[in-house]
Amino acid sequence: MRRAGTHGGRNPMRNLFRFLVLILALAGAAAVGVVLGRSDMPRPSWLSGAMASLTKSPAVGAVAEPTPIGPVIYYRDPDGLAAFSAVPAKTAAGKDYLPVRASEDIQFEKLPAAPEQAAAAGPKRIKFYRNPMGLPDTSPTPKKDSMGMDYLPVFDGEEEDGNTVKVSAGKLQKVGVRSEPVEFAPLTMPLRAPGTIQLDERRVSVVALRFEGFVDAVEDVTTGGVVRKGQPLMKIYGPALSSAAAEYLSVLNGRATGGAITTQALTGARRRLENLAVPESAMSVIERTREVPAALTWPAPQDGVILERMAVNGMRAAPGEVLFRVADISVMWALIDLAERDLSMVAVGQLVRVSPRGMQGKTFAGKIALVYPQINKETRTGRVRVELANPDGALMPDMYVEAQIATGSERPVLTVADNSVIDSGARQIVLIDKGEGRFEPRKVKIGRRGSGRVELLEGITAEDKVVVSANFLIDAESNLKAALQGLDSGEKQP
Repeated sequence: MRRAGTHGGRNPMRNLFRFLVLILALAGAAAVGVVLGRSDMPRPSWLSGAMASLTKSPAVGAVAEPTPIGPVIYYRDPDGLAAFSAVPAKTAAGKDYLPVRASEDIQFEKLPAAPEQAAAAGPKRIKFYRNPMGLPDTSPTPKKDSMGMDYLPVFDGEEEDGNTVKVSAGKLQKVGVRSEPVEFAPLTMPLRAPGTIQLDERRVSVVALRFEGFVDAVEDVTTGGVVRKGQPLMKIYGPALSSAAAEYLSVLNGRATGGAITTQALTGARRRLENLAVPESAMSVIERTREVPAALTWPAPQDGVILERMAVNGMRAAPGEVLFRVADISVMWALIDLAERDLSMVAVGQLVRVSPRGMQGKTFAGKIALVYPQINKETRTGRVRVELANPDGALMPDMYVEAQIATGSERPVLTVADNSVIDSGARQIVLIDKGEGRFEPRKVKIGRRGSGRVELLEGITAEDKVVVSANFLIDAESNLKAALQGLDSGEKQP
């Protein structure tokens, strides 16, 4: 037991002695190196050989940079400045620009494998050769097209089927391809169209006589003036009017004196004045004064604005001649002209906002009251009528307006971004993003458009993703052209 304890205590002293010897050896080697470096003494051959081997061998953990391969694609500043050139150039100090080869540039596409790597991987099997211009023409053997261009080989795994197009990740990054999922959303489209303000036909009245008469005097009313219902407009005299008034007064006076005047006679005398369109106020004056006035006062038939005044003091007025035209402008019509293709999107009751061109920032709200049942054959437009409240009289006849009609419904429908549809006129196509750079052109049937989106009726599901940007650039790819034209040829087959 004592020997084992003594032996265990010597081991730490021995380890410490070895560590001190190692430190002294390293210090001596460093001193020799300093002396040899500062003196002209010849170095031992063994030291020169060791240093040469250390210089040639890479440091531990260092990664050797690969040798640049590929053609020179541009030249960069030798001092690391952000200056580049497509051709050889020199700096202001006379230094040559450094060439940058394809392998040194930032690449989004997969670089071609080195020859030794390609040999190790083994050759790929060529499935067929395709037309270099993207035409739907393939060949099992190498050939040339009519312009002398070689057909391009298509290897295993490069195409999945005739309708799927595969684009490299680098090209997708460069052209900015972006996809969005199809979504269910309400589709509303504000339909804009021009129009004019017109009078409400039901609120226009004329003042005319049913008998031949004379305008004894015209009141102080002029064109453009506002009148109220019952307000005096003029004084009228006529032989037929005076005769009917005298007969009515005779019946009234006979009844007042207790004569045998029947109710039928009184009604007949009053009806004669009514047939001459004598106002109720004029008959009330005859009943009250028991006299036939020399001229009866003719009142305004309604509230409104005087659009025309044809009556003049002392003039002779023939039966039916218009003496005044009065219009109520508290409600106006906006007659909106719509293109023939847009008439199916409007209906009675839809909300409309009308903005007069001469009133910046002012808008009137109304609803469609009528869709006119005819088309203008010269302009191929239809017309709708919107009733607008005009309490302050701001809207005036023949005023130009811009109307915005809220069309569509709040029911969600399947929609995509408007710019995702490639519309050739005869058909519409969207590009379905199938992931990993694969795209499928698919024919769809579109419906309504609005708010930057378009409704899809057929050809797509809610789980699909469609390309919304750079889809025309993808369409320019030869593979996609071949797929699209292959789709065309398939549709033309009986």
